[in-house]
Amino acid sequence: MLRKISRFLLKLFLWFIGLSILSVIIFRWVPVPVTPLMLSRYIEYWNEDNVGLSHDWVPIEEISENLQKAVIASEDDTFLTHNGFNFKAMQKAYEHNSKGKKIKGGSTISQQTAKNVFLWQGRSYVRKALEAYFTVLIEIFWSKERIMEVYLNSIEMGKGVYGAQAACQHWYHKNAKALTKREAAGIAAILPNPRKYNPVRSSSYIERRKGRIVRLMRYVKLEY
Repeated sequence: MLRKISRFLLKLFLWFIGLSILSVIIFRWVPVPVTPLMLSRYIEYWNEDNVGLSHDWVPIEEISENLQKAVIASEDDTFLTHNGFNFKAMQKAYEHNSKGKKIKGGSTISQQTAKNVFLWQGRSYVRKALEAYFTVLIEIFWSKERIMEVYLNSIEMGKGVYGAQAACQHWYHKNAKALTKREAAGIAAILPNPRKYNPVRSSSYIERRKGRIVRLMRYVKLEY
């Protein structure tokens, strides 16, 4: 009986490894149509008539370099050089959170992409372990440019709004290719909580973040 269970678990593990690698390879070229977060939010907003699911995939060539630079400056300034993890940022986040302060994350753009595309939301150890696993996979099989492309097409950028094109239409009534530096910084500034903050009618906190992001963008060189 124990041997049968062991064989079953081994087969299950091998199937998971195989399917996870296959899915990562497929999404190396195929647009991600929907993510677990989009589905969970859609169910959450089910009774809200004015909230749907706005998502319009576009290739990275149609996303302004200003937005690419803005999210790197705001979310992950070592994105182009790390291998998926920023251990220094993770250590700082751990020290911050261990003091009982408001929870602060240390996730890279690669980690956020792995979580958004392949996993559910949450802070369990199982989810974090799987996030690390998928982060390693996308760093192996995808280029940095592809990671950025998937990230900018999948991330939540407003209530019921996902991806750069949908966000730019929602907030600025223009295409993602046409974003100015200030507009791009506005979207990047709200990413910590895009359901709470507004890049257009901004609070003083978001305005300060915009200014800081614009200043940091000048140091970002997009060398994929």
